[in-house]
Amino acid sequence: MNAPLTSSIVSTYTAKPSVPALHFQQASFEHHGHRLLAPTTLTLSGCQRTLVMGPNGAGKSLLMRLAHGLLRPSSGQVSWEGAVPVQAMVFQRPVLLRRSAIDNLTYALAVQRVPRRKRKPLALQALEKFGLAPLAKRPARVLSGGEQQRLALARAWLLNPAVLFLDEPTSALDPAAIKAVEDAVNEFHQSGTRIVMTSHDLHQAKRLADEVLFIYSGQVLEHTPAERFFDTPASPQASAFIRGELVW
Repeated sequence: MNAPLTSSIVSTYTAKPSVPALHFQQASFEHHGHRLLAPTTLTLSGCQRTLVMGPNGAGKSLLMRLAHGLLRPSSGQVSWEGAVPVQAMVFQRPVLLRRSAIDNLTYALAVQRVPRRKRKPLALQALEKFGLAPLAKRPARVLSGGEQQRLALARAWLLNPAVLFLDEPTSALDPAAIKAVEDAVNEFHQSGTRIVMTSHDLHQAKRLADEVLFIYSGQVLEHTPAERFFDTPASPQASAFIRGELVW
């Protein structure tokens, strides 16, 4: 589980093009008359690791879904600068097919039009990397929560996305698995994938983040380099959050 990603898998894919910028232009979101995200203008550019942070219910997952295109803003616009890049999203509760673990991976590769002869070897290598090789033929939906999360990460990794969205990807994992996931996130990043990830773990954010996007009560209060956010937060809400105080 702690082994580095193998170069044989990474080299199977073509190099990623430059990641286009993602623009929020006065984008807001309402549900049943309640505003869940205030009008937001920001740009995510370059191949960075953006950690989206804030208290429960602040709007982190909502922002992720708007960025990924799973939701449309109630007003304003969310758009890519140029062609929409290949994206993958790993949810806190993974969405898996009613198939075996390996079939979840080979199906994803088939959708990406990877040649049939390459699908099973690639899937097996991914299962091995994420510590799931002994479970290859087990139905994905009977795996434990942590095993399902690792399978979802392996599936996303095989897609070789230009942008990877991760919503609390380590919340159900043990310390060894958390390290393996963080290593994988760094491998994604080093291969040219932009990372946008939510996390409640301040220590994890300090290890991974290039920049932090802090949301409080449906408003983006800070979008700043990680070092500046943790050393000199600009808002009292962020200061309280970093101190571990309960913020609503």
